Amino acid sequence: MGSQLYVLYEHAAGFALFSVKEFEEVSMFLPQVESSVTDLAKFNSIVKLAGFAPFKTAIAALENINAISEGIVPQDLLVFLDDFFAKLKKKKCQLGIADAKLGAAITEAIGVQCSHFGVVPEILRGIRFHFHKLIKGFTDKSAGIAQLGLGHSYSRAKVKFNVHRSDNMIIQSIALLDQLDKDVNTFSMRIREWYSYHFPELVKIVPDNYIYAKAAKFIKDRKTLTQDKLEELEEIVMDSAKAQAIIDAAKMSMGMDISIVDLMNIELFAERVVKLSEYRKKLSTYLHNKMQCVAPNLQSLIGDQVGARLISHAGSLTNLAKYPASTVQILGAEKALFRALKTRSNTPKYGLLYHSSFIGRAGLKNKGRISRFLANKCSIASRIDCFLEQPTAVFGETLKQQVEERLKFYESGEVPRKNIEVMKEAIGLAAIEAPLKVVDESQSQKKKNKKKKRKLEEEAANGNGVAADANGGDAEEAAAEEPAAENGGGDGEPKKKKKKKKNKNKDNE
Repeated sequence: MGSQLYVLYEHAAGFALFSVKEFEEVSMFLPQVESSVTDLAKFNSIVKLAGFAPFKTAIAALENINAISEGIVPQDLLVFLDDFFAKLKKKKCQLGIADAKLGAAITEAIGVQCSHFGVVPEILRGIRFHFHKLIKGFTDKSAGIAQLGLGHSYSRAKVKFNVHRSDNMIIQSIALLDQLDKDVNTFSMRIREWYSYHFPELVKIVPDNYIYAKAAKFIKDRKTLTQDKLEELEEIVMDSAKAQAIIDAAKMSMGMDISIVDLMNIELFAERVVKLSEYRKKLSTYLHNKMQCVAPNLQSLIGDQVGARLISHAGSLTNLAKYPASTVQILGAEKALFRALKTRSNTPKYGLLYHSSFIGRAGLKNKGRISRFLANKCSIASRIDCFLEQPTAVFGETLKQQVEERLKFYESGEVPRKNIEVMKEAIGLAAIEAPLKVVDESQSQKKKNKKKKRKLEEEAANGNGVAADANGGDAEEAAAEEPAAENGGGDGEPKKKKKKKKNKNKDNE
């Protein structure tokens, strides 16, 4: 007598076991099985439902599916299979499953031989296709709802997405910041050239692009610039000597006269440049705040812009955390690296890290060394930021101190502290900081609760006042009862008194 094949199917609604008729004959005619999978009448003649164990709750379904995805047999499935195969006693049975890893775990747990090849994948395909028709009281719609709900919760648990810690915003804002820098620079050059036809001396007096655009917008026609406007001009230029120099230069200027229409266009363009420059400042503040939420350690180690550029170049904070320090060191210098490998010349020492202040401060001999050391610390900081659940900047500060100590070591030979000591100190500080945050949150929550209580009491008191006017002076009694009810005393205290009375009666008895 041949062995009986049972197929296990894991659905969002529960675990199902199907018996396959004449298994050995079926496996010989695999092409026929493949063709009959889509035909329910033919498929029903081969496969029958043997047992079904539905999930009690959505949480239970998620726990079971999480265990299965990791190749672990969940307790619910173990109980279901154990009960089912215990009834069959000593009959030869084989269990068809979709995942080989899960099959090995089932064989180890209950001793049933498992198979995941041959005719099993085709039968599972058929079960998946007809599942809602094979189980009574189950519809296509209800199966879809169960799958959608479980799919969402499973994906959410896997992704563990936190809205406040999304690095996509950093990638977009640093790209926009770089674009704005280029655009503001180009537009400033354009306005300098344009306005210099009328007032060429202003360029030498006001070299800053933003202030130049503001000054050009304010001055307009240089002939209208008089001593009365000195104070306003001083506010723009932020220097009384410069403001006076502009007024003096306007009187003696070699620039050509310009029409009102041309001046209007220059003024409009200058206004646009000023607004763009102001928006750039706001964007850099936004980036600073975002970096503080997403990557506080990386920010405190190498600053907002270099840190954001590293994240942007890597594609995400998670990708950056996966990179080794050697890759972080030359991020942004890929062209130079491949050119060096091709020509067999020296490879680059730094990429985006070159913009860090540490490399600028290092001596010519030590630039490569400090770059390697800094890349190592950036790699550690990015990993801490990526995987630490409660963000803190403590590690970034201590890593920064280490880089400072290393710079001193290269300059004066002063021996820096060991990495183990520094990290132990940082972990201690982070542990102190975390409870403080929790305490602050709980205190703020208590304050909020107190405010809510006060509001409710006030509302209750106001409501009772109205009732008293209507009913003719029962307000005091109602007001006395209301706060007691709010604080839980109204419900709780009488019960206690009743219990005491009962106890007294028992004592008397």
